[in-house]
Amino acid sequence: MPKPTNKLTAAALRAAKYEGRPHKIADGGGLYLHVTASGKYWRMKYRADGREKLLSFGVYPRVSLAEARQARDEAKARLARGEDPQEAKRASRETRADTFRVLAEDWMERKRSELAEDTLRLTRSRLETWVFPEIGQRPVREIEPPDVLRLLRVPESRGKHETARRLRQRIGQIFRYAIATGRADRDPTTDLKGALASTPTKHRAAITTPNEVADLPRAIDHYDGQPSTWAALRMLALTFVRSGELRGATWDEIDLDEGTWRIPDARMKMRQPHIVPLSEQACECLRWLHALTGPDGLVFKGLRPGKPISENTLLASLRNLGYASSEMTPHGFRATASTLLHELGWPPEVIELQLAHAQRSQVAAAYNRSARLLERREMMQAWADHLDTLREGDQDNVVPIRSA
Repeated sequence: MPKPTNKLTAAALRAAKYEGRPHKIADGGGLYLHVTASGKYWRMKYRADGREKLLSFGVYPRVSLAEARQARDEAKARLARGEDPQEAKRASRETRADTFRVLAEDWMERKRSELAEDTLRLTRSRLETWVFPEIGQRPVREIEPPDVLRLLRVPESRGKHETARRLRQRIGQIFRYAIATGRADRDPTTDLKGALASTPTKHRAAITTPNEVADLPRAIDHYDGQPSTWAALRMLALTFVRSGELRGATWDEIDLDEGTWRIPDARMKMRQPHIVPLSEQACECLRWLHALTGPDGLVFKGLRPGKPISENTLLASLRNLGYASSEMTPHGFRATASTLLHELGWPPEVIELQLAHAQRSQVAAAYNRSARLLERREMMQAWADHLDTLREGDQDNVVPIRSA
């Protein structure tokens, strides 16, 4: 194969300008620079199967002269072997599009409107840590059940049973998406049923006795860290929402005059809007914080501009208050409230509605987002009053808080 005569120089490329209409500057061997109003593009003209065809090599200067020439020479070599470089490029692109990593990225992008941001972030972290290094670059049609089991055994062997279980679930979802889009024939995770060790039951740490609960609001009162962190701890105790729902709160969701916080579906675990009635104590806390972080944007602002306080910040604040991870976590406020409210006689269905647990159907979920709101408002005020009673240590006056 004769070597092409190279005509272009780096200086000529830099000097090339759009002159009111597109024009071409030839290099050699069919390679040329196409200069247009939007940029300078590398192209190669060649003939195959009796027809003139065109290859694209990218945009100058992102693709250098040397790189464009290398791509031209590789295309020439394919032509000499009787191959069509355009078809080879298309096949390569299709192969890359069918790798597990590309499909996983596509699946996560499509799930962005369905899954909470924290859930997506955790899913990506797990995939990048445990899955992509093993099967990320492999075509999905070549991945077999033993390949998936092998990578799941790694976190399982380190005691991360829940991580292994979640990974199997996500990998299966990605494969089912690949099947639906015609890029895979089967889901190898279906053959792994019973192959992983059962996840040991592990409850979130929480304090659930009145005496223990009495100490918590006292400790929060004496927290001397960042104002947003203090307010977040206080609001977790008063509202018992999930920590991610709290940390992402914005002022436009909260109506202090009405005493209502409306959390949009995008930030709820069950992807349904949720109403949180605010007690007088919660409104007082938020009015105090409003002077610091309002009137718009994030309610619980972190130290980094535009970012809320982190989960680690809440965990560290509880540690600073003297609560070990085996005693109390941000999520533990939910178990604390649920346990005491049941013991104090509130209807289980009202408690479950306020905890925003899964409903049996989407219709029920849509209806229940505002169901029994008056009862929930009464319960939330009574809960805040009950916390005050416990904090003040008047144990003789602790009585069931459900009104007659």
